Amino acid sequence: MYSRIMVPVDLAHQDAVTKAMDQAADLSKLYDAPVSVVGVTVSQPTAVARSPDEYAEKLKAFVEDHAQRTGARLEAHPVVSHDPAVDLDDLLREQAESMGADLVVMASHIPRFSDMVFGSHADSFVRHSDVSVFVVR
Repeated sequence: MYSRIMVPVDLAHQDAVTKAMDQAADLSKLYDAPVSVVGVTVSQPTAVARSPDEYAEKLKAFVEDHAQRTGARLEAHPVVSHDPAVDLDDLLREQAESMGADLVVMASHIPRFSDMVFGSHADSFVRHSDVSVFVVR
């Protein structure tokens, strides 16, 4: 039913994406579909990594750890953005389209007041994408 699954992750909040990663791994094994784990970073140093290359290494290690633990086919896809606060929603939709993902598994959180006003990334993806979206809370 699905041929490629995409999971956006934020390495600054690894604990928050564990359930989504586990769901994607289960679906990957069920449908024999690879999982592309997309992490977005900036070219400037952050609390997660000092450079895009270091970020790519950390994302790869994160993905390999989950692949080993779950036995699923997971691939790391780091993306560099000039301003993720502004570009993130569009970048994720572009990544899903360019890699041919037909399912996106996204972690979400319990809505806060600001989400009621501005919406969350998962909300934006669901509303503006042609791809099936599985939101995991």
